[in-house]
Amino acid sequence: MTDGRGRSLADLIQRGERSFSFEFFPPKDAAGEEQLWQAVATLEAYRPTFVSVTYGAGGGTRDSTVRITGRIARETSLLPMAHLTCVGHTRGELESILDEYAAAGVHHVMALRGDPSDGPRAPWTPTEGGLTYATELVELARARGDFRVGVAAFPEGHPSAESLDHDADVLVAKARAGAEFAVTQMFFRAADYFALVQRVRDRGVDLPILPGIMPILNLKAIRRQGELIGTEVPEEVVARIAAHDGDAVSMRAEGIAAAAELCEKLLEGGAPGLHFYTLNRSRATLEIFEKLDVSV
Repeated sequence: MTDGRGRSLADLIQRGERSFSFEFFPPKDAAGEEQLWQAVATLEAYRPTFVSVTYGAGGGTRDSTVRITGRIARETSLLPMAHLTCVGHTRGELESILDEYAAAGVHHVMALRGDPSDGPRAPWTPTEGGLTYATELVELARARGDFRVGVAAFPEGHPSAESLDHDADVLVAKARAGAEFAVTQMFFRAADYFALVQRVRDRGVDLPILPGIMPILNLKAIRRQGELIGTEVPEEVVARIAAHDGDAVSMRAEGIAAAAELCEKLLEGGAPGLHFYTLNRSRATLEIFEKLDVSV
């Protein structure tokens, strides 16, 4: 998919193809920049459907996100998808950012409401002159230019959602606003993913939902992040990895094995592909691919 506009994920799935994709974030310094581009170069050989680049809270990485996605579009065979959030931006600013993406050759956008500066559980306060819902950002991106739009999904529900059913209603609304696919927040039980898909299907929407995969390389860090975003690390997974406490190599290997097993269950159950949160490194993703027998 080297065309900047390219086929949508929905197109791929309708043809019976699976999607493998990777997520990066704008680095903070020169060393991080070098690490990012090493990961990009290594993972390019795996011909992912797309790669996404995150967007800092309140637009903190706006320039970096535009620069990185533009460079990916110009210098690699990869299809870049730029994240964009409502946080801290007026409608006019969001339109300007979309124009910057288009000028950089980026025509795929991950449209997110974004989280308040105090975290996803904090009350949401719209920016004056800005947008309140991700559905509005989806509509804006679709109307502003030739953008293909993805959105976020939450197998265990967004922390601010009233219920899992309400959360599914929100995802369905984003699909009906023009989103072509969704990528989930990290999760660790295949059943949670399949239940989310079923809730969406029960509402008459056939939106492709990619499971987001985060291998557990640091148990304490993942548990802290999970508490923040409303993702539970199941006790059986904790026990399995914690059994190797004191042996960093074995603990990491167990985390990779657990992620690979989750991926296998998801693909066997009909997931349309996998989206890997790389943390700007390629090693863990490649190790999972090796266990899944995914070849270049």
